[in-house]
Amino acid sequence: MAAAVRIAERVLSARAGITVTLADPVDLGGSGRTEVVRVRAPQNPISQDRSLVIKVLPSSDDLPGAAQTRESAAGRAYDDLSFARELASYKYATALPIASRPGPHLIAYDAAERVIVLSDLGTGRSMTDLLGSADRSATEHAVSAWGQALGRMHAATLGGEGDFAALLRQNSGRDTTDVLAHQARSAVDVCGQVFDEYLSSAAPQVIVDLLDEACALFTDGDHRAFSPSDVGPENIMINADGVQFMDYEWGGFRDPSLDVAYALVTLGPHLSSARAVDRGNLEAALIEAWRSEVRAIWPALQRDAELHRRVLTARAIWVWLSTVWMLPVETPGTGESATDAAATADQLAEETMSHGLALHTTSARQVVGRWRDLREAAILAGRADVAAHADDVAGALESAWLR
Repeated sequence: MAAAVRIAERVLSARAGITVTLADPVDLGGSGRTEVVRVRAPQNPISQDRSLVIKVLPSSDDLPGAAQTRESAAGRAYDDLSFARELASYKYATALPIASRPGPHLIAYDAAERVIVLSDLGTGRSMTDLLGSADRSATEHAVSAWGQALGRMHAATLGGEGDFAALLRQNSGRDTTDVLAHQARSAVDVCGQVFDEYLSSAAPQVIVDLLDEACALFTDGDHRAFSPSDVGPENIMINADGVQFMDYEWGGFRDPSLDVAYALVTLGPHLSSARAVDRGNLEAALIEAWRSEVRAIWPALQRDAELHRRVLTARAIWVWLSTVWMLPVETPGTGESATDAAATADQLAEETMSHGLALHTTSARQVVGRWRDLREAAILAGRADVAAHADDVAGALESAWLR
């Protein structure tokens, strides 16, 4: 923690042209890959902020598991890849109007030290706490605010992908991989294997087609907008300024329906028993709150059928990805030897980032529940064929894991 503070003092002093001293450091934990420290800045010549948050990304030597055995060049490339994408995300978001900014703003950074200094979001209530609250109105308000915040962010960043790509190239010298998009594609590529080995049937073509369509949401479309990437409840707090997304690691541009579906898939486990019975209404409220913010730029979503079709498609990829993560399946790329440091860095990112996501779970019951929820979403979207297959998968997994 002391080292992080010293690095931040050097970075801030270099930018300000005078010595900046930080005080009262508090360890905020971080994701396991990062050290996060809150500090007080008694005199801050750079901004009006008197409380700052320091994020320091560790060296490749600190990466867990298989990553520790990789070549040092690949490790350095991994560090560069991770830092470049997170820094580009903070730079991009900081340039947005305050009302549309999804979280903290960037104060200073140093790429060589891999340190980022951010504004402090202060105190508030976590989304997980609000979802688990016995106060029905508090939960309903939080979920609607969540949807509105996503919609405002998407509406404000539509068409900004070129600017974000320029920031990525500026920080890394190349267009870095969208790791989550690649993981989704890899998971879909083993669809036949998963059905054959674990579900005792051939992969239904309707499911294969739906997952292929969902993968395209990461790379194609006319309504691509910025996402912090992990918009699950563990990464959200609500303070006096509203909903705040606290971490932009692996941020990028994709179809906004992916964020909405991600929220729907990840909110359930955090609901109190009293609120769990209201889940359908809460999901509907989140979707409607999001639609209210984006309908002006996405007129097709005024049609309920199109809205529910989009959400179903996006939801399918998150359910499928979390299922594959639960199985001992080797997806394309994980067992191969990369030919250069950059390629190996992309591979390392895939192997290490998923475990920190709200989507990731080791609970068989949660995965089975996600398939049951997908069935309900398919019924709502008028896709009885998808609903039937989702029910079959849920039953097969339940028999294999929970009986």
